[in-house]
Amino acid sequence: MRRALYPGRFDPVTNGHINLIGRAAELFDELIVGVAQSSPIFSLDERMQFIYESVRGLSNVFIRSFSGLTTDFARAQNATTLVRGMRGVTDFETEFDMALMYRKMAPEIECVYLMTSLEHLFVSASRIREVASLGFDVSDLVPAHVAAALRKKYGVE
Repeated sequence: MRRALYPGRFDPVTNGHINLIGRAAELFDELIVGVAQSSPIFSLDERMQFIYESVRGLSNVFIRSFSGLTTDFARAQNATTLVRGMRGVTDFETEFDMALMYRKMAPEIECVYLMTSLEHLFVSASRIREVASLGFDVSDLVPAHVAAALRKKYGVE
């Protein structure tokens, strides 16, 4: 069985994340979306629920929380692959360094990088948080229930 882990904070989950989850779910028998416990805006439970509501039709996707090292969590979940998304050159430098560290820490776990779809190329959770906090409507960049939660969080109705 090919089991992969897609780790992140997902604060908030974006349409780009959902796109990558769907694509990775087609490549692996099981995909675990690992939601890191630390986060600046939404609680762990909120973020896990946002993801669950967005991917509930994908029967091979499982959402779990974790703290500590991603590689330790991957081993505990019996994942043999880490899935990461890459938007562009700036992501490449960060992801390249992380891949080398992952390789050092867990040589038995392979890293697989999926290029972000063109329509999500500029979308990042930090950018979504920033523009949503300033009143920009992000409803075409995140799932509808996440857009509503952001409006509520920032008092923008």
